[in-house]
Amino acid sequence: MFFKIIDKYIFKELLKLFIISTGALTTILYLDKFLFMAEMIVNRGVSFIEMVMMMAYISPAFLALTIPMGVLLASVITFNQFSANNEWVAMKACNWSYLELMKPVACFAGMAYLLANIIMFWALPWGNQSYKVLIYDIIKNRANVDIKPNIFNKDFKNLILLVKDRDQNSNLKGVFIADTSHTEAPQIITSEEGVIYSNPETLKIQLKLNKGTIHELSKERGNYQTLNFDRYDITLSLPETEKLEKKALVGNRELSLKKIREKIRENKKNGLPTSGAEVEISKKFSLPFTCLLFAFFGAPLGVKSSRSGKSGSFGVTVLVILLYYIALIMTQNLGRIGELHSYTSVWIPNIILLVLVIYSTYKMQRERPFQTLGKITDLLITLYEKFKGLFKKNIKPIKPVKKVKINPASLDVISKMRKEADNKK
Repeated sequence: MFFKIIDKYIFKELLKLFIISTGALTTILYLDKFLFMAEMIVNRGVSFIEMVMMMAYISPAFLALTIPMGVLLASVITFNQFSANNEWVAMKACNWSYLELMKPVACFAGMAYLLANIIMFWALPWGNQSYKVLIYDIIKNRANVDIKPNIFNKDFKNLILLVKDRDQNSNLKGVFIADTSHTEAPQIITSEEGVIYSNPETLKIQLKLNKGTIHELSKERGNYQTLNFDRYDITLSLPETEKLEKKALVGNRELSLKKIREKIRENKKNGLPTSGAEVEISKKFSLPFTCLLFAFFGAPLGVKSSRSGKSGSFGVTVLVILLYYIALIMTQNLGRIGELHSYTSVWIPNIILLVLVIYSTYKMQRERPFQTLGKITDLLITLYEKFKGLFKKNIKPIKPVKKVKINPASLDVISKMRKEADNKK
């Protein structure tokens, strides 16, 4: 019965801190998007519901990073509290071994591992594709609404558009366009009619012109030429469209496993490099596995960092995360350029972390003092304290007031003077 209570207690603390830390980290990543979303609401008329949908679609990309971080934070802070509050001593006094106390940690790590796999293999491709579709709808609808007859339209990048008439089907009459995309040779395009249509694959708005003329001035500004056409297509690019496309997070990381494998086969047929796509396939497996390692590494790290308090354990966790992701970025970049094997490059930080987990688990189970992890913890705490000290204000300490000894005879004289002053009153 006692064992079940201990398991529930440890698992409950881990889960509570995991939810709080993951939510806080994800919110921090959202801060970069809030200004952009507010601009879209004000300038482009994007509704609040569309903003909520955009945030929901980009959440998997954030959770793929914050879930492993949340696992490490939860594990370190939980066991740091156990050690600081002497709960860890009480657990060991009840003859519970380290591995027995790690059973709820294993359940917690397995839950986080499954959640990370769902994010990487299903939620991330779904969110990215849904985000692209939403962007396409916003681009299409806003472009059609903003074109009004007899009004110069400057919403499109490097284009000034004027139409005499426009019907409900986006058919334009009497089109006048000033194209400044080539500053050295600007163009004036006139056309009797035009039609706006959209391309869902490229997320672009196309303007098809019929029966018109292109007026072009040469670079030297000395020659002027005209060109008549029966049909001419122009890509309409909104300034916000470029921002939206950058926010779409298009890349190998957001593709499904099946699509990445198809891309690798196509690149091999065309003689193109495949190392980038192969690294991303390996990352889909390595990042969720990090949750298992962080959960078991956080327990001894939290116990050993209890002397520095809660702030110290948080600082140690941040430094471990920074070191891990710096190593991950370095190895994956080396894998992409072919310096390391593409499939094994992103596993190098996990292999190092696995060695540390096995070493620390062995020492904690045997209850033997281990100098290596202790030195690493002390180094991380020292770095954190120095880093925190950089932001502290230089406050001069207040000098203590010196005590002045008073002669008892002087005290008698002072008391007599007070009595005389009181009698006079």
